[in-house]
Amino acid sequence: MFNINPQYVTDIKGKKISVILPIKEFQILIEGLEELEDIRLYDKAKKDKAEFIDARQAFKEIEKKRNKKNV
Repeated sequence: MFNINPQYVTDIKGKKISVILPIKEFQILIEGLEELEDIRLYDKAKKDKAEFIDARQAFKEIEKKRNKKNV
């Protein structure tokens, strides 16, 4: 785990309304969230017993759909 060192922006009453983070800490948080989303999607796919296809086939299907949209 890493330390988060936020700075807070407050309104005139002293209520915290925003947070300022160093960019490095922000990037670490975003990467962590993306990893958690990947794990969540993997777990969902496994639970749903989704059909998996070869990556080459997936790319072919994606290209096919893109070509249809561009026509």
